[in-house]
Amino acid sequence: MKRNEPVSHLMTKSPVTSHVAEPLSAIRKKMVDHRFHHMPIVQGDQLVGMLSSTDLLRVSYDYGQDPRHTDVVLDHTHKVEDLMTTRVVSVDSKTSIREATEILAEGQFHALPVVDNGKLVGILTTTDLLRYLLQQY
Repeated sequence: MKRNEPVSHLMTKSPVTSHVAEPLSAIRKKMVDHRFHHMPIVQGDQLVGMLSSTDLLRVSYDYGQDPRHTDVVLDHTHKVEDLMTTRVVSVDSKTSIREATEILAEGQFHALPVVDNGKLVGILTTTDLLRYLLQQY
């Protein structure tokens, strides 16, 4: 394990994102189709928030199990701004893997957006770190 290896070596570069004005149903579909649980929300190339599958589940739980019905209700009762986290902890691409791991180990969340000069350039998840650890052993 390299002591000061930067997150840029294992982050997902150019992550899938959603625009702040996008319908929640479209964001939910992207998450399902791409099989991930964290969506960076952008306005242009600027990160403005994060939305997790847990955020969507929390508000959609009461709407039943048919995803089509859930999507209709979500789109007519909530906006991305209502559900996304706006106080996002992020790192830059030169942050060490160790430092990023320390942040994620606090257990508050499971994904760190990687932002350079205000622009979203990647995302690092706990799954990325676990895969990295597996490669080491």
